Amino acid sequence: MRTLGNPTDCYDMFRMSRPMFEKLHNVLVESYGLQSTRRMSSTESLALFLWTVGAPQSVRQQRNRFVRSLETCNRKFEKVLACLINLAKDIIRPKDPQFTNVHPRLKNRKFTPFMDNCIGAIDGTHIEVVVPNATAVQHRNRHKEKSQNVMCVCDFDMRFTFVLAGWPGSVHDMRVFNDAQSRLGHKFPHPPPEKFYLVDSGYPNRPGYLAPIKGITYHFQEYRDGTMPIGKREHFNYCHSSLRNVIERSFGVLKNKWRILFHLPSYPQRKQSKIIVACMAVHNFIRESKISDREFDLCDQDENYVPLHAQSSNANATDERDSAVMNQFRDWVADGLWSLK
Repeated sequence: MRTLGNPTDCYDMFRMSRPMFEKLHNVLVESYGLQSTRRMSSTESLALFLWTVGAPQSVRQQRNRFVRSLETCNRKFEKVLACLINLAKDIIRPKDPQFTNVHPRLKNRKFTPFMDNCIGAIDGTHIEVVVPNATAVQHRNRHKEKSQNVMCVCDFDMRFTFVLAGWPGSVHDMRVFNDAQSRLGHKFPHPPPEKFYLVDSGYPNRPGYLAPIKGITYHFQEYRDGTMPIGKREHFNYCHSSLRNVIERSFGVLKNKWRILFHLPSYPQRKQSKIIVACMAVHNFIRESKISDREFDLCDQDENYVPLHAQSSNANATDERDSAVMNQFRDWVADGLWSLK
């Protein structure tokens, strides 16, 4: 309670302000089954969880800080995790499932009307994990680190609308994407006709998924650090990247706040995946609350600000062919964006 009563300590320890903490606590208690017990209040249970994933802290550090047994710390962490997974089912989804509205970001004269039908961005990010030696090889990504390749969809409000965690780090983006489309197709927020997501070069350019032009400078940070784009193809990639960076900014806020995601402890893989999803649920909850938050406020003040350049998943070109129809559409968008310049 002393920590909650000190604004600086509250944000540093629990990664959110006290009004945000209390709002999240009340929602978990009223709608998702978080309860107080004889040994620990629901407030302390939530504090233990947030303190653990925010710093991060080990179970033994939990025991020392909260003066509880290891068994109690484990049980309370699991209880809050289960509540947040239930919250995730309700909050990690599009706010407008039909995608009927054009986001204000797209109404900028640099983009409209050619990007009006864009509904968000898709990318993967690597979360370092600890796994048994028997599965270490399949979890090693191209940087030789053991990780999970986590695929996410986000909207232009920096909210995650879909997440698929659990795939080993050596797996290519397209395999994870195809799994999301097939096994979880009933949950995946498919783009309606003529709507599309922005994807990187690790995905083919196909209806519903607009990729950059390969073989040309892409990331807008590269342009800002050097010469500005020349010609309509470079200009298209520059505009594409400046919009798609919303998912990089979302990953940056997520990892900067919940630092357990820099290196997950040696939990079972299923539990590791749940922690990733739970952190994204809290991320969305904070964003939807409209209560001031340090990381989100910095992003709102500068649309090009990326809190952390989080390691993305494998963006090498795929063997899958681009769609001729989508290539024609991309050329039309490139011509249109160049005409607005």
